[in-house]
Formats: sequence, structure tokens, C-alpha cells
Amino acid sequence: MWSQAGAGAGSNRIISRYGAATRTCLAFISLNNIIQMKQLLLLRPIFLSILLSSVVLVQAQSDSTRINKKRLAITIGAETAFYAAGMSYLHFIWYKDVPRVPFTFYNDNAGYLQIDKFGHAYGAYLESYIGYHALRKAGVKKGPALIFGGSLGLILQTPIEVFDGLYENWGFSWGDMAANTAGALLMTGQEAFFDEQILRYKFSFWRSPYADMSGGYLGDNFLESFFYDYNGHSYWLSMNANRLLPNDPLPAWLNVAVGYSANGMFGEFENRTRCGRTIIPETPRDRQFLLSLDVDWSKVPTRSPFLKTVFKGLNFVKIPFPALELNSRGQFRAHFLYF
Repeated sequence: MWSQAGAGAGSNRIISRYGAATRTCLAFISLNNIIQMKQLLLLRPIFLSILLSSVVLVQAQSDSTRINKKRLAITIGAETAFYAAGMSYLHFIWYKDVPRVPFTFYNDNAGYLQIDKFGHAYGAYLESYIGYHALRKAGVKKGPALIFGGSLGLILQTPIEVFDGLYENWGFSWGDMAANTAGALLMTGQEAFFDEQILRYKFSFWRSPYADMSGGYLGDNFLESFFYDYNGHSYWLSMNANRLLPNDPLPAWLNVAVGYSANGMFGEFENRTRCGRTIIPETPRDRQFLLSLDVDWSKVPTRSPFLKTVFKGLNFVKIPFPALELNSRGQFRAHFLYF
């Protein structure tokens, strides 16, 4: 969410699970930090999208009216294996040694200025997109593919919420479920009515300056900050620019994107004041509303099978472009390059 030009005590059990990014903050770890770790699971679809979209969506054949039984078996097998692996990870690793509790709820709707909710929606969108197009490539008709593939985002995300409700220091979040549902519906609704993604849901990240001020709370390096630094997350809806103009005067690959991000966050609901020996400066929290350009990689002509594979993965990511920003403090800014 930052431009190149720029604008401006939990238990030892819990501590041992979260490692490097909070290493300098162990004595002061809080429930806010615990809840933040769920994003490690939430962001897995970003990597999944690059991998599975390359393997599944680019497999050679065009849509067929006949079921390709071999491809369908591979698709179902891959999705089943991924689901089983995810559930095993939750049960045997993520929640290992965490006490079970009666089913509890947790209202985190105001947390992180809703960046977490945008992330949930994005994860469900990606998973549903992959599930639907994988079944279509196997020759499954549109209706069943929407039902069984388009629901993949909810199928994969819902167990995470149920598990959260059963373990100490977590809780089932209706807000997360609503965001998961919205992401899956954004994908399936467009395919149902338009047979394409008129609005593509995209993600971008750049490590924010706040990470260096956090004493490790927001990550000690770029990779850690990718998971912990919500200030660096931006979520976008991207649409072909020619849809806004008559006679298609612009390049077919040029998109316009509107985005949302947030700044100044050193905690879920309110900012912490220190992490280890690091005193965190008082920082205002604000929302950012963004307007930028983007690329629809499916419209970039190429004959290279390798590039087609790469482009399908890139179409889930918003690349850097100039951007305009209006934040919740009424400030207007222009960014030469916004990541």
C-alpha cells in the first residue's frame, strides 16, 4: 500500500508457535497478536492461486461438451488431497497443544480497519475461481461447476472458522464467514450471469514504513511483513477500461482499478505502545481509497505457453502503477508508483 514516491502476555505455549516475527516482542505478546497469526492461513490462497491456476487452468484443451474423466479424476483428487492436507495441518500442527473450549464466538468486524475481511473475501474468491475453472476444463457443465467448484472458497474457509470456535484464544467469526461468502459470490455471480470476470479481485503488497518502527511486531523482513504487516496490504477491483468508453479506444489489456487499504495499524482494534524494548510512536489509523491503472493479463497477446501460464497467475495480482489516494482524514495524494 506504499508508493515509491511515498506519502507520507500470552503463554509460553503460544509464544513458541509463532516464532520469528514476534521474537523481539515475546514478553509483551497479546491476544491481538494471536488473532493476527490467522492471516498465515488466510494468505495461503495467494500462493495456491499461482500454483493451481498454472497447473489446472492452463491445461491444454478448450472447453468441451464431454466429460474428460481423466482430467476430472485428477481435479477431484487434487482438491480432495488439498482439503485433507489443510484439515490435517489445522488439527495436528496449527492447533496442536491448544486447549479445546466450548464453542465460542469472536466479533472482530472492526479489527484492522476491515483489511482482514478483505483478505478473507480475496481468499474465497481465488479458491472458488480455481475450483470452478478446474471443473469446466474437465468438461463439467456450467451449472454443476458453479455449485461444486464455485463453492470451493466456502468449503475450504469454513472449517477454519469452525476450528477457531473450538480452541482457546480464538473464536468463530460471523464477519469472516460473511467475507468468505462475499468473495465466493463475487466469482460465481459473474460467471453465472456474464460467463466472465468483469470485476477481477486483486491483491498487492509492499512492506510499510511502520514495520521498521514496530520492534518486530509487523515482521523483521519483507517475507515476515507479508504475513504480519496489514498496513502493506491493498485489495482491488479491476475492470477493463474500454467498458467505460465507446468504441474501445484503449489497448484491450488496460484496466482501471479501485482499491482499499489502511495505515497506522500496530494492533487489531487499537495500537500497542511498545514491543519488547521498542517504544512504538503514537500513530493515527486511517483508511485509504485508491484509483489506479492495471493490466488484464488475459488480454496480453502471446504465443508462448510458458507466458500464458505466468499471465494466468499474474491476473490475481495488482501490479504497480500510478495511483490517486483519498484517505479518511480528508487528505488527497498522488503516487508515482503504488504497490
